[in-house]
Amino acid sequence: MTVLPLSFYARPALVVARELLGTLLVVRDATGLRRVGRIVETEAYIGEHDLACHAAKGLTPRTEVMFGPPGRAYMYLIYGMHHCFNVVTDAPGVGAAVLVRAVEPVEGLEAGARTDGPGKLCKALGLTLTHNRMDLASPGLHLLPGVDIAEARVERGPRIGVDYAGAWAQEPFRLWVRDSQHVSKRPATRARNRP
Repeated sequence: MTVLPLSFYARPALVVARELLGTLLVVRDATGLRRVGRIVETEAYIGEHDLACHAAKGLTPRTEVMFGPPGRAYMYLIYGMHHCFNVVTDAPGVGAAVLVRAVEPVEGLEAGARTDGPGKLCKALGLTLTHNRMDLASPGLHLLPGVDIAEARVERGPRIGVDYAGAWAQEPFRLWVRDSQHVSKRPATRARNRP
């Protein structure tokens, strides 16, 4: 199976976020162990004007990778302990990426490994800061075509944990596979009106 080409990532983050659903994220460690997860949840961060996006703070040593070229990994820590894996998208200079929030275990993961959240999937797949800036067509880290996810199975809603971004926090830039058991957080159901 051929890895996803650079042209796959060289598109707007919202397009890539949708197209990533169903693809296979492959991580191979130094011992040759291969771990694979099918992407079932993503969040798009569309550029410097998106106040929820790390690039909104401009070009810094941390965010430099987000400004291109597309098709690279952007890794960072949240709360000083949980890794997050993003794919850099769009044209060089845009500062956009897609956070992979959840995967469905496919191959090489320990029994019972949790993959329903960005930190959990990184731990299960062995993704760390050493993968930052890595080419997503490399032997140790790449994405493969997977299964097509019909539009009727795709849900959209606000991103998680970005309340500081004001109105940008409510943009429906989080996408997930409706019937997946591995999605990180389902929207709260509305309470029924009582008589």
